[in-house]
Amino acid sequence: MSNISKLEFAALDISGKNYLPWTLDAQIHLTANNLGETINDGNTTSLQDKAKAMIFLRHHLHEDLKREYLTVKDPLELWGNIKERFDHQKLVLLPKARYEWLQLRLQDYKSVSEYNSALFRITSELKLCGETITDENMLEKTFSTFHASNMLLAQQYRERQFTKYSELISCLLVAEQNNNLLLKNHQARPVGASPLPEANAANAQSRHGRGKGRGPSRGRGRGRRNTWQSVPHNSKPGNNESSQKHVMRPSRGRGNGRQNDTCRRCGMSNHWSRTCRTPKHLVEAYQGMMKKQERHVETNLIENTPNLASPARPSDTHLDASDFMEP
Repeated sequence: MSNISKLEFAALDISGKNYLPWTLDAQIHLTANNLGETINDGNTTSLQDKAKAMIFLRHHLHEDLKREYLTVKDPLELWGNIKERFDHQKLVLLPKARYEWLQLRLQDYKSVSEYNSALFRITSELKLCGETITDENMLEKTFSTFHASNMLLAQQYRERQFTKYSELISCLLVAEQNNNLLLKNHQARPVGASPLPEANAANAQSRHGRGKGRGPSRGRGRGRRNTWQSVPHNSKPGNNESSQKHVMRPSRGRGNGRQNDTCRRCGMSNHWSRTCRTPKHLVEAYQGMMKKQERHVETNLIENTPNLASPARPSDTHLDASDFMEP
């Protein structure tokens, strides 16, 4: 367990790369706890306050740094030792921050918010290293790094004579949002084209055309809408004409996943025999038609079967029309 209680901010690394933000956070938290005087020269704070400040500083140090300064008990002494050891980080960070400031350009970023974030990060590093960056410097940096195609726009912003960088960045953010909205409206459809009809109007037309009457084309639910031709109620199972009128045309809508299943009771698809609701006279007509087809197939099979005992076939007998006519 390196830290028993939660850290208020990131601990000082053994390499000292986060020394500058660490010193700022430590000073702020010590001041908030009325312990800021313990790290100032010539302070006269009590031993209890010094102990509290020492506990706080050691709690936000790397474990190796705690071992190195294990014998130090005064917070002012610990603060001075850490400053002598890592204060050179300003000299390391300053050239890098200056180089990034020189290379910073508005035209290199896709959005104004990204440029604004990078600018504040660089200016914060410069200020921590002792450099002074004013609003005038940030305004000039922004005006001079516009894209070449926006030269007229940069000149118009200069003529407005902004005194604060925050005012300029607010105008740029609003203009960027308006430009994005304009591009979206332009790309929605070609120039001069009429807008597409609303989906609600199409749905209303489809509902109006479907109806809820008691006609023969009434649907039976989603995915089971079939088209039936009218069949007279007095049709008999032996009547082939009435049975041939029983036609099913499945719709092309979304089905229930059983399009290939055929009902053995009525011969239709999209449902099974145990859930069949076809009228009784249609079922009888279909069953009679199937029985006739089966008898016809069996008769043809007997007639087409050759006799292995004799090569002669019954169909070879010559018959004339007069044989079938009555005298």
